[in-house]
Amino acid sequence: MSAEIARAAKGPPRKRTNDPEGLRNKVLDVAEASFQARGYHASALGELMATAGVTGGALHHHFPTKKALALAVIEERVAAALDETWISPVRAAGSAREGVRAVFEAVAAELERQGFVRGCPLNNLAHELSLADPDFRLALAGIFAGWRQAIADKIRADQQAGREQGTDPERFAALAIAAYSGAMSMAKTAQDASVLRDCLAELEGSPTPPFGAKRRRRILLRPGKP
Repeated sequence: MSAEIARAAKGPPRKRTNDPEGLRNKVLDVAEASFQARGYHASALGELMATAGVTGGALHHHFPTKKALALAVIEERVAAALDETWISPVRAAGSAREGVRAVFEAVAAELERQGFVRGCPLNNLAHELSLADPDFRLALAGIFAGWRQAIADKIRADQQAGREQGTDPERFAALAIAAYSGAMSMAKTAQDASVLRDCLAELEGSPTPPFGAKRRRRILLRPGKP
């Protein structure tokens, strides 16, 4: 086969494209997946570059250090995942309790559908990095704070609508996050999402004294029950 025929078989030469934002996103995609599957410390930059198909120069143009890459993953990817999974559904729900319930149920159903549990992206990195570096700790703490604030604000909105009188917004938010985070850690080690449903059932069924009130009420009310 002549050189001309070989070139024709391959088609016209591809034009080189300059897409720095696309390259940056690809590196973030690869890094996020590796940090979640293997951990930050076990993810080598050389392997990340090879998987993303980028040179060292291109990588370091966007992320001068591995730490800078990890902070970008935390601030752009982990925070976005939490907003999609938790914050937006809670804000869109009819009430804070309905939103929390919907998130538990949706996550459990998704984990059961996919057949494996990698855990909560925020929890995974928090467990590994919170004591490794103060910048990591602050970035992760900021996401937790925003998560708690969103749930607490929803409780306050419920209170303005005449519901949730006597419920402490910050405590309710802390309980919801702690229950979910713990359940996700347990589900990851057991590779079994049923613990999320167990926690939800107990939250809906167990009475708890609300802040500043003497009577007892359920933490999460079952649908259709006052």
